[in-house]
Amino acid sequence: MIDFLKKMLLGALVLVLGAAPGAAEIVDRIVAVVNEDIITLSDLNTAFEPYQRRIEQTLSGAERDKVIAEGRREILNQLVDGKLIEQQAKRSGITVKDDEVDQTINDILKRRNVSMAEFLKVLEREGETMESYRHDIRNQLLRQRLIRREVQSKIVVSDEEIGEYYRQHREDYEGKEAVRVRQIFIPIPRGSDDRAVKRLREEAEEVRRKIVAGEPFELFAAKYAPNQSLAAAGGDIGFIERGAVLPEVEEAAFRLKVDEVSGVIAVENGFYILKVTDKRGAGLKPIQEVRQEIVAKIEEKKMARRFDEWMAEVRKKAYIEIRL
Repeated sequence: MIDFLKKMLLGALVLVLGAAPGAAEIVDRIVAVVNEDIITLSDLNTAFEPYQRRIEQTLSGAERDKVIAEGRREILNQLVDGKLIEQQAKRSGITVKDDEVDQTINDILKRRNVSMAEFLKVLEREGETMESYRHDIRNQLLRQRLIRREVQSKIVVSDEEIGEYYRQHREDYEGKEAVRVRQIFIPIPRGSDDRAVKRLREEAEEVRRKIVAGEPFELFAAKYAPNQSLAAAGGDIGFIERGAVLPEVEEAAFRLKVDEVSGVIAVENGFYILKVTDKRGAGLKPIQEVRQEIVAKIEEKKMARRFDEWMAEVRKKAYIEIRL
């Protein structure tokens, strides 16, 4: 309570010192009281500034004013929730150290393949500072740890729920038939006459005969590859599913057995020779194979609902006064 009174007095002092002598303008004021903490107008303006800039760039007139007013209320509610989470974390003894914030930011930059200098420029363009970003990261970590303690630890997923989810989302776990293919493609240059096309077909037939006789498929795939990466891969284009390639190529690929070489396949702009190196069959994945994935999805849904319930309980017990 003493800390609260100190902050109230400090807020009043800011109002007095922040105004010019004789001026009636209020530089800052309290827009919300959350138990022993306060949220000021400058806190709200700082948090809402990036959103307001985007709104002003895309909307105008009465619609813009309406969206801004609704947005400010929504951001203020988020700030209130943030204060409540900080308070709950403090009471629970949950803390986040500076080096943990640093490590989280470094991990984010590494995943995005972005340097710190580039990231600072992004923050500047968004109207945000590193200090405010670090504050947001700290609050997210506090929230995660608090959720694990107050929410996630109390969530149980039963075998019946897993089975029911599996049945209701059956189509998500049906594997698609696919074949892994190496290809040789001999293109027909634009403007080629019948004699040139015939010669290229004979060349393709000769290549196929040599492969069937025992020469490496990869050798010819590299020779005719349109780029270095496909040449290095020996013509391996990976797994393909139905509908992903030309109908003539698809028909031949799915008809082949593993390690079998196709005949010469004529298409409008050239000739293909294929070799299938692997196959994946269609069918329903067994529940044991996707169990953990299902558990995670059910937990996520339950956590979102339970967190909203928990947050409502925290708000109900708290003293919250909105002065916006």
